Amino acid sequence: MIKVFQNIQTQLNTTPHLLRLGRLFSETVLIEIDGEEIYLTFEKGRLVEVTPGPSRKTPWRFAFRTDAEALQKFWQPLPEAGFHDLFGLVKIGRGRIDGDILCLVKNLRFFKDVMALARLSKEVAA
Repeated sequence: MIKVFQNIQTQLNTTPHLLRLGRLFSETVLIEIDGEEIYLTFEKGRLVEVTPGPSRKTPWRFAFRTDAEALQKFWQPLPEAGFHDLFGLVKIGRGRIDGDILCLVKNLRFFKDVMALARLSKEVAA
């Protein structure tokens, strides 16, 4: 999974509209997939670091927790209903959001679009 997020990091750097959208977002986000922790560190909309966990020392603003199968379905080019959106995953019981929800909501479009960048990757489509 860490490789997918590194690909997202590369794609984000070549997506000017997302960099503009996230220019005020400088936070660390925890992504937990089947218990595996990955920390995404953003600075002014750029994903500057993708760090594998677990780490009790890394502070994070909010966390998105899900399972690998649900995330693979989310990353399909045309995901089925319920898997099309991060909140859709929460609604069907396949995802959970913890931490500072206000921070997430303030930057919702940016974060959702960053997570969806993997839909463009050929590696995930397998």
